[in-house]
Amino acid sequence: MKITLLAVGKTDDPRIAELTDMYADRLQHYVNFELQLLPDLKNTKNMNEERQKNEEGKNILAQLEKSDFVTLLDQRGKRLSSPQFAELINKRSVSGLKRLVFIIGGPYGFSQDVYDRANSKLSLSDMTFSHQMVRLFATEQIYRAFTILKNEPYHHF
Repeated sequence: MKITLLAVGKTDDPRIAELTDMYADRLQHYVNFELQLLPDLKNTKNMNEERQKNEEGKNILAQLEKSDFVTLLDQRGKRLSSPQFAELINKRSVSGLKRLVFIIGGPYGFSQDVYDRANSKLSLSDMTFSHQMVRLFATEQIYRAFTILKNEPYHHF
């Protein structure tokens, strides 16, 4: 199984990018992991929120394959503990799934078309984080999930 974290826009803080890359590199020990960044939209000053979500949605959907299991990182998604998240990844892995895709949307969230395509939604917290921080947190949690599954000491129960 391959895991892809798909995110809209670039990370402009090199410290966050460095930490995200560190966990992405660590993940290669366990799984084929890819952080895929979609370019920011241009001329968003001339777009309302709905149009921006729709344009980003087209770009997101263009990256997906029919067989992908798509999970949106969304504030209205299901909240899981780290061990529950590890079990979710394990279930997807043993199911024969080719690619598990986690998606972080743009500043206004997802278009209805992206919601319609998604297989599930997860929330990292009731709090709101910057999209750049969510990349780091999601990558770290995926790494943590694999260390839990391998009974490694990174995660302390």
